Amino acid sequence: MALLVDDINAYSFQYPVELPAKKFAFKWVESRKPERYSSAAPLSPDARQRIVSERVDMIDNLVISVSIGPPNSRFLTPNDKNTWEAKDVADSVLSDKSALRVTTGQRMAESSVLDAHSMKIGGEPYWYYEYLVRRSPTKSVQEPNLYRHNVASTAERDGYLYSLNASTLSKQWENMGPFLEKTVASFRLLVPSENYVPPYKDPWRFW
Repeated sequence: MALLVDDINAYSFQYPVELPAKKFAFKWVESRKPERYSSAAPLSPDARQRIVSERVDMIDNLVISVSIGPPNSRFLTPNDKNTWEAKDVADSVLSDKSALRVTTGQRMAESSVLDAHSMKIGGEPYWYYEYLVRRSPTKSVQEPNLYRHNVASTAERDGYLYSLNASTLSKQWENMGPFLEKTVASFRLLVPSENYVPPYKDPWRFW
């Protein structure tokens, strides 16, 4: 496993690099380098949730991304995050996740949450969830039973949700799933350094 540290958004996680026993190496490409929330591309038409970093392995159909966005008030009340249920956090993130111009209900219908639970780490709650995305992962693949299998971890800071999402094709989950689960379990919000840019800072900047 290799360690990625994003000083701009103050988080870290580990991701798989190679399997020496099987002489296998992952082929990661950094498709989006870490950037401030205000300049990141929006995930949905209302621009609430944005991907601030992403790496992909096109050969093995793997995607690891970190997104930031405010909680969706339909599912989460902002008063006390310690009372939030993991399933509600998952619904909040997934409802703002689709880039399609559809309603929140239609976006959620694309996803099916399999499991959701929470854990406190360093006194802060982290919410973990596993879900399938029903839509075909690529236009060239039209198999109705081929989903993307996702695992994710979300934490809250300064009124924003920080979420790490890792996914692969459903047919590859048995082989790749355990490594993606390790990645999600390693996700941590860090003590901000002088390079940290809060999501609410410079909302008008797009560079």
